Amino acid sequence: MLDESLLDSPEGLGEADRRGLLRGAAEAGARVRTAARHAAEAGVRELKPDGRPRAVLIAGPGAAATHTADLLGSLAGPGSPVIRLAPTGVAPAAGALRWELPGWAGSVDLLLLATPDGTEPSLSLLAEQAYRRGCSVVAVAPAGTPLAEAVSGAHGLLVPMATAPYDQEEPLAASSSGVFWALLTPLLALLDRIGLLTAAPDDLEKVADRLDHIAERCGPAIATYSNPAKTLAAELADSLPVVWTEGTSAGPAGRRFAAALAELAGRPAVVAELPEALAAHSALLAGPLAASADPDDFFRDRVEEPPALHARVVLLRDRPIGGLTAAPGARDLALSHDTPISELEPEEGSDLETLAELIAVTDFAAVYLALASGA
Repeated sequence: MLDESLLDSPEGLGEADRRGLLRGAAEAGARVRTAARHAAEAGVRELKPDGRPRAVLIAGPGAAATHTADLLGSLAGPGSPVIRLAPTGVAPAAGALRWELPGWAGSVDLLLLATPDGTEPSLSLLAEQAYRRGCSVVAVAPAGTPLAEAVSGAHGLLVPMATAPYDQEEPLAASSSGVFWALLTPLLALLDRIGLLTAAPDDLEKVADRLDHIAERCGPAIATYSNPAKTLAAELADSLPVVWTEGTSAGPAGRRFAAALAELAGRPAVVAELPEALAAHSALLAGPLAASADPDDFFRDRVEEPPALHARVVLLRDRPIGGLTAAPGARDLALSHDTPISELEPEEGSDLETLAELIAVTDFAAVYLALASGA
């Protein structure tokens, strides 16, 4: 059950937030600025690449590395494929995870290592293997870790991960905003230098400004009725989020939202991109999860009986209404099955700015849903 009264109690939210999730979301803009400065100090802007790599390989543990690879691949487009090297192993622990370079990787490829830990032995071995194959190696990891030493030994480039003092107080959530932006920002600067995407220093500063703006709009002191993140969290109470995305940068934002709901709030969600989502989820909306599936729900005792789980569509779009869009069809399908729909659409800006806004609002929403439901 969602305690909606907690959403409008900044003090109560602060007491419930034992993992520092709200603080991490609020400081996302500052983390971007720090990470951009670390990238500049590491020499990213002075690099003189010989050309685009044939492929960009990304390895790292947890959701942050997965989302980083997803986002970079969407922004880079088909120029050089961005491929995440998925780990194997018996447990999601630093010593148990294993990564391997594909057999075709060689001197024309780029290996990126992204981790908030840096103690994974297999990542250090991967850096050494890449060096022997002639791959260029760049890592974003905490300074002074075994991985940092391995990258230095492999003549790679290390960008120290942007951290905050409280990061060491307790284990960081993989979906934490601070971890995500600390890993992503230096890699954006690097791929901008290589020419795979556009993320100049001014662009990253605009991203930080947009994140600051969303933190002001979605902060715990802002009432639910004027706070888009709290509103979304309240709307998702007792719902199965059916996340539909439209636009290049909305896809990674939707997949990150679904992962954050699972990790932080313990809520399942399904996600798909328009227009194919309309066919993929049509039967789901027409089934027992539809709001119209239980005609007796109106007469249910709201105190004694647990609420029924019904689907709710969350439509994330990265461009203004107009032009070629499947949004009207999405609304029609949802409403034809009595399924409520929530919509998020960012203000105008670059792909990076609109992506940052979608991620920031949904990050805050996942945190509020986690805190208000006691997750």
